[in-house]
Amino acid sequence: MQYKSQAVAKPYFIAAIGLFMAQILFGLVMGLQYVVGDFLFPEIPFNVARMVHTNLLIVWLLFGFMGAAYYLVPEEAERELQAPWLAIAMFWIFLIAGALTVLGYLLVPYAGLAEMTGNQYLPTMGREFLEQPTITKLGIVVVALAFLFNIGMTVLKGRKTVVSLVLLLGLLGLAVFFLFSFYNPENLVQDKYYWWWVVHLWVEGVWELILGSILAFVLIKTTGVDREVIEKWLYVIIAMTLITGIIGTGHHYYWIGTPEYWQWWGSIFSAMEPIPFFMMTVFAFNMVNRRRRNHPNKAAILWALGTAVMAFLGAGVWGFLHTLSPVNYYTHGTQITAAHGHLAFYGAYVMIVLAIISYAMPMLRGREAANSERSQVLEMWSFWLMTVSMVFITLFLTGAGILQVFLQRYSENPQPFMAVQEKIVLFYWLREIAGLVFLIGLICYVTSFFVGSRDAEVKIGSAATSPA
Repeated sequence: MQYKSQAVAKPYFIAAIGLFMAQILFGLVMGLQYVVGDFLFPEIPFNVARMVHTNLLIVWLLFGFMGAAYYLVPEEAERELQAPWLAIAMFWIFLIAGALTVLGYLLVPYAGLAEMTGNQYLPTMGREFLEQPTITKLGIVVVALAFLFNIGMTVLKGRKTVVSLVLLLGLLGLAVFFLFSFYNPENLVQDKYYWWWVVHLWVEGVWELILGSILAFVLIKTTGVDREVIEKWLYVIIAMTLITGIIGTGHHYYWIGTPEYWQWWGSIFSAMEPIPFFMMTVFAFNMVNRRRRNHPNKAAILWALGTAVMAFLGAGVWGFLHTLSPVNYYTHGTQITAAHGHLAFYGAYVMIVLAIISYAMPMLRGREAANSERSQVLEMWSFWLMTVSMVFITLFLTGAGILQVFLQRYSENPQPFMAVQEKIVLFYWLREIAGLVFLIGLICYVTSFFVGSRDAEVKIGSAATSPA
């Protein structure tokens, strides 16, 4: 580890994994409530479990992104962080605010929580994914501003690279578009129109810039390929990401009362969104194929390659399956949407955070470059358990969604929602089993950092493969 201030990334990574574990546990609770309707009722109703599950996803990924930035920016800028103490202070503020918010969801009726936190003065609550109390949202803004100051000043005062500048652009967009969560018009069409400016432009816009920069950093460090080559790829990928992602917001505007032209704009540009993900896959494999060193951290390289492939499948292929407006007319809001959401989030964002943790954590814990061989074998087992189980979760939800669309919306005699739910219950049971396997994989990931912790690490190899 070159810079002392990189150590502030460690608590962010630890918190991210802890919250990830909690998110999966609540996901399993929800999955069981699909098939055993009164499970944990009234203690944890389905709507509360879902709210906690989705909010934990957003919060732990933000912890992961912040940890990644605090780790890679000093190396890219070739200087210490501007204010390490501020990063630690914001960590505790964010963690405590997040924990109190989740406890509020679990212990206080939502209407009571809104009244308790003064939502009536600046109403922002009650919308999917943005259920956080207004006071929590204000706290997130404070944390984001302090974070941007810390990272921005470090980048501006140090060496400027494409990786750090793309990351900074993504983080700036993340903060700016979150401000739309405070805009809550009474008109439902306007509300949904601008709601997507947070939700879509985060996950299908600026978050992809963060993904691309972290992936580029890991590949630079593990392959030894010339930075200029990787940066050229990154420029092309982010250009396609912004072009398709921003206008592709229109695929959410089909059926909410917006003008009809969005069916064309949304369909065309949304259909192009798999392109940057395919480019990312080609980029990752090409860089590993041209590597100049055999890096000892095989697990981190596996996560990096897995990110590119699974992001293309989840965000690209499964997104394309139901993005054209004539298809979306029948599929929106069904389990097909859930299938796409699960694989896209896992492939694009969960895996890249696990990749940077896999790369950085051994050095943050005092090793030269990588964990021991035993540790990496267990971590690679965790990769395959989580990835394969997520593929099956996606396939089971896709099967449930296709049947749901046909029975509930497309057939000559559409059946009621609950009647259809009873007929696809087998898919929900299979999804729950796959979810348990995913949890086992996550436990293996955490355990890998302790197994073989006293063993010697694998040394960096000097032999290189010939360029492809």
